[in-house]
Amino acid sequence: MPTVSKRGNMMPASPIRRLVPYAEAAKERGIKVYHLNIGQPDIKTPEVAIKAIHDANLKVVEYSHSAGFLSYRKKLAASYRAIGIDVDHTEILITTGGSEAFTFAFLCCFDPGDEIIIPEPFYANYNAFAAMAGLNVKTLSANIENGFALPPIEEFEKLIGPKTRGIVICNPNNPTGYLYSKDELEKLRDLVAKYDLFYFSDEVYREFCYDGKKHISAMLLKGIEKNVIMVDSVSKRYSECGVRIGALVTKNREVLENALKYGQSRLSPPTFGQIAAEASLETPQDYFDEVYKEYTARRNFLVEGLNKIPGVYCPMPQGSFYTVARLPVDDSDKFCQWILSEFEYKNQTVMMAPATGFYYTLSKGKNEVRIAYVLNRDDLANALEVLRKALEVYPGRTI
Repeated sequence: MPTVSKRGNMMPASPIRRLVPYAEAAKERGIKVYHLNIGQPDIKTPEVAIKAIHDANLKVVEYSHSAGFLSYRKKLAASYRAIGIDVDHTEILITTGGSEAFTFAFLCCFDPGDEIIIPEPFYANYNAFAAMAGLNVKTLSANIENGFALPPIEEFEKLIGPKTRGIVICNPNNPTGYLYSKDELEKLRDLVAKYDLFYFSDEVYREFCYDGKKHISAMLLKGIEKNVIMVDSVSKRYSECGVRIGALVTKNREVLENALKYGQSRLSPPTFGQIAAEASLETPQDYFDEVYKEYTARRNFLVEGLNKIPGVYCPMPQGSFYTVARLPVDDSDKFCQWILSEFEYKNQTVMMAPATGFYYTLSKGKNEVRIAYVLNRDDLANALEVLRKALEVYPGRTI
């Protein structure tokens, strides 16, 4: 039998989905599983998007332009300009989700063996995108004690070497929910300018900012316009994870020209996904107002509930719909598997994502979990009760 490639063996599996078999087995036993492990909102997709798909009067489902529908790119550019990001449609490549945008960008900007710096914990799939491009990841750790604020810029600078080519920032952050301040972003800008690095800015959660805080796009940072590559997606903004439409946005024409070559090799982004995404730009403001109020209420309810459980600590996230909580457990991987396979309370259990999957450093996140507050408050209340009861009897409890 032929052997698979070294590249295939080195490709990391998703730590977020590793526990799926245990959740499926629990369901087969008749146990209700509350999915707090993944960013799949229960918020309804905008009606304008669903209607556009229903009303699509296509005789043939054709390829689109490899860069995406011209009409969509023009409307998307206009939506960016409306929030102060000065781009036109020629500076946008529509992709099959934000994941493809990252993959194309890494392949365009780096050679195998180059290095990128990412503060940890970070979105686990960055590891996969880096592996596909043959990159080496360098990390520095944010701290739960200060809400996972940006590590000191001096620590970033210590990691910069001759092979360092870029920095990746997710703002607001997945998995921590941290929202980076203007001061933090300006310090990053100065560092990027000093070493002429690429600045990859994952901004798919920019609408989800709380307590009067405002999102600042990396596209607005002066002096590094050609360094910034913004990755965007409709998945979270419109609760459209399955349409698989993202965008690579940059004023660096050389990056775009090369990214389009990759776009041509996969022919085009999904037609029906683009139909839904373009229609979603017409979503009324009251949709976002309701979503904002709902997520704010869920966040407050969840974080307050977590901090009432003995031994649990959870900082208040300022953005996205995730938080990282510290639990009184010996090993979050073992605990998250145990609660699915060996525990139930009132015929219910909870699925969470061990935070170890979001750290590059193997020793980190051993007593932390990422929780997505994408369920309604009744479900969150039940999940919190299950978690509290589980921690009372977990054999590996530490305090």
